[in-house]
Amino acid sequence: MERAEKHEFVGSLNTVFTNTGVVVVAHYSGLSVAQMTALRAQVREAGGSVKVAKNRLAKLALRGTELEHISELFQGPTVIVYSDDPVAAPKAAVEFAKKNEKLVLLGGALGSTNLDAEGVKALASMPSLDELRGKLVGLLQTPATRVAQVLNAPAGQLARVFAAYAEKDEAA
Repeated sequence: MERAEKHEFVGSLNTVFTNTGVVVVAHYSGLSVAQMTALRAQVREAGGSVKVAKNRLAKLALRGTELEHISELFQGPTVIVYSDDPVAAPKAAVEFAKKNEKLVLLGGALGSTNLDAEGVKALASMPSLDELRGKLVGLLQTPATRVAQVLNAPAGQLARVFAAYAEKDEAA
């Protein structure tokens, strides 16, 4: 990589670190090309991205961002998994790490909060933003459904009483 390319790469990585919601750092030593491709596809499907960067360049890109505190994680063969959704990247990385023991989670950052490997796993166990939105919509719809049932119940009871009287009159 030439000097200009390195400078451009550090700038783009700095933009990623500045604008992303969550970053997960992991060792990928021993993963085959097919496994890395599978990791990239799984993370992309979840709404995140994967980057492999030289540690020196990643540390340069971290300077001046609120994620600068994770620079000590960049030792050895590291891969960066990131997303805007605070749960998407950790969830995809943890799911992939369960199937492939060669991907070792080191930690990460959620904004200015430092996460160790257990913190990343805990974040991955939380529901995603879309799941939370679905639950919220369900909670908002439930009272409306119950109100409609309560309002319709007396009308239904009146209809059954009238039907019973009609049957009684016909029988007599």
